Amino acid sequence: MAENKNWGYVRVSTREQSCERQISAIKEYAAAHDLKMEMIFEEKASGKNFDDRPIWQSIKLTTMRRGDLLIITEIDRLGRNYDQIKDEYREIENKGVDIVVLENDLLSTKGKNDLEKKLISDIVFSLLSYVSEKERQKLRSRQAEGIAIARAAGKYRGRKPVSVPADEFERVYTRWKNKEITAVKGMELLGVKRDVFYRLVREHEEKSQELEKGENSRGIPVYRRDE
Repeated sequence: MAENKNWGYVRVSTREQSCERQISAIKEYAAAHDLKMEMIFEEKASGKNFDDRPIWQSIKLTTMRRGDLLIITEIDRLGRNYDQIKDEYREIENKGVDIVVLENDLLSTKGKNDLEKKLISDIVFSLLSYVSEKERQKLRSRQAEGIAIARAAGKYRGRKPVSVPADEFERVYTRWKNKEITAVKGMELLGVKRDVFYRLVREHEEKSQELEKGENSRGIPVYRRDE
């Protein structure tokens, strides 16, 4: 029977931030509880989009096994909002992996029986995740207030709009529609993020549909690639 393993996961949102505080905390916990750590995984990526967190996806899907232990410093290392955190926590639970949350032992399942684990996931976890989301809502509210004040003072200019040359987008869009490249590759070629890429796709297709309607109304044949 394979020996159960202990893993650590630390994350910060940008490359400029340091994970050393989280790493030190996990090492201290392991030493205090005589735990042999297989590895501590470090990821510098926002928790907003899980597609941008390949290390976490690999740990969750292929590295951890039933009976293993995952150590994190805070519950929000798993995600950025209530639904994300809940889903990730449930996946860990369903894999039979125990979890230790250093900054809130109430959320830790190590050494707990099944009933205690259920109480943790159904009551305490939901409550604290809700509080975490409320804190982010407060932050967004403060940011909105700051923008409103800056606008009133004539100092706010908003985000610089993303500009992509039409011919360049057309080439990438055509290759993507023909399944020559993936959407991720298209984003890389255009130098845009996921939300911008799909917004450009939507705007392009809406414009194309308008042109097709205009041509049809004049009795002009329309060639469609999928016909």
